[in-house]
Parts: sequence; structure tokens; C-alpha cells
Amino acid sequence: MDRRHITIVVHQDGTPVSRTWRLPLWAIRAVLLLAAVSGALLLLGVALYLPIATQAARVPGLVRERDRLQAESRRISELVAALDSAERRYDRIRDMLGADVVVDPMRRSASLPISPAITARVAGSASRYETGGSVPRHWPLDEAGFVTRGQATGGSGNERGGEEHPGIDIALPIGTAVRAAGGGTVLEAGEHPEYGQYVVLEHPDGYRTVYGHLSRVTVTPGIMVGAGQVVGLTGNTGNSSAPHLHFEIRQNGSSIDPRTLLKEPR
Repeated sequence: MDRRHITIVVHQDGTPVSRTWRLPLWAIRAVLLLAAVSGALLLLGVALYLPIATQAARVPGLVRERDRLQAESRRISELVAALDSAERRYDRIRDMLGADVVVDPMRRSASLPISPAITARVAGSASRYETGGSVPRHWPLDEAGFVTRGQATGGSGNERGGEEHPGIDIALPIGTAVRAAGGGTVLEAGEHPEYGQYVVLEHPDGYRTVYGHLSRVTVTPGIMVGAGQVVGLTGNTGNSSAPHLHFEIRQNGSSIDPRTLLKEPR
């Protein structure tokens, strides 16, 4: 027996002829080893190629997602720039008006009255407001505002093309407390097409004060109010294009520019 060779005999049925191959054992081992190595390399290639092929298949979708995110990023940048520009314009307008004219959403949506801010003073100190009836000498607001329109009488040379305006308009956010400029009786309190919600106080010496475009009236006709008492909250009612207080002072039926009689607090 030759252990260094292997003989392969192939006999076809029905014929007396057979084919014989005598192969060296080392050649068979080399072929088997080569087949095993080739199989292993093939399996390794498949194992390495599949993740790459999977990732490659995702590339078009990733490119589209990248393009979408870049477009959204550009839109966000444009929105941020627009928002910054709007904030700068709002800051300039607020500086011009001297007040925050944006309506407080809480005050707008509240179904119950929102109490105005309460200021406290040292116990025993004298109040800046007198008691009882008094002529209007106090500024009707605690918060800073900006007079957007002054008093004008009829005539072509006056403000706003000669349109009559018997008081002053003070820009303020909705809900700011409005205080009586002097002690007196509530002559009128209600709704008016021009003034919106309004209050009229009657003071000594023929003086009357008018508070218009209020969002809420806190007094009723016939009651006595002292100087500094809250008579309403600022608003944007009636013939008004923005939140503000319309304030008038009249004496014996004649309008007086409040800025000549009252001193605005600094």
C-alpha cells in the first residue's frame, strides 16, 4: 500500500471501461487547504462587506436628511435674525414711549380683576394725598409713561391738523392703576363710544377730571373718592389704537392742559 498517493477510480455503469486517477496525497491536502482558506476568506469578505454595503445603502437617505437639516438650520437662522430685529425695534419703541406697551396676556385672559400694585409707606409718615374733596394736583399714575399726544384746540395751526383734543394721552400697558388726581365725587362712570370705559370726577372750585380708555372701572357714580384712590385700570377701549390713558382736567367747562397744573413724578 502506497500511503503517499490516493487512487480514484471512476466506473461508468454499462461499460467495461473505468478511469483511474492517482493523485499525490500532498496535492489533495493542498487543494483541501486552499478550499478551506478560500471559504474562510469568502466568509470574512461577506462579513466585512455586509455592514459596508448596508451603510452605503443609507448614504442617499443621509444626504437627503443632511440637506433637509441644513435648510431648516438656515430657516432657523433667518427666524432668529428676524426675532432679534423685532426685539431691537420693540426696544426702540419702548424707549420712545417710556413704557412697556405690549399687552400682558395674563391681564387680557384673566376672568377676575387683577389687583393693582400696592405701595407701602413708613408707619406714621404723612401721606402725599390730602383727605376729602380737593382740586386735582396729583399725577394720576404711579408708573412712568410717555405723553404721546398733548392738548389741542380747534384751528389749523394746532396739533393733528387742527383736530380738537381736550386732554393728554399717556402710553402705558393695560392694567396700570389709575388714581384720582384729587378728591371728589364720581359724577359719571361707564361706557362711551369715544372714551371707552371712563370715569368723571367732580372736584371743588368747578374742577372736573376725566379718565378714558380704561380696561376696568373700579368706582360707581355718586360715591366720594379721595385723592390717590384707584378709580380704574388703563386699557385700550373706545376710539383707541393702542393702550393708553386719556386724562383731562376741566374748570367751569373749559379744558386745562394737565401739564400746567400737575407735576409728573420723576
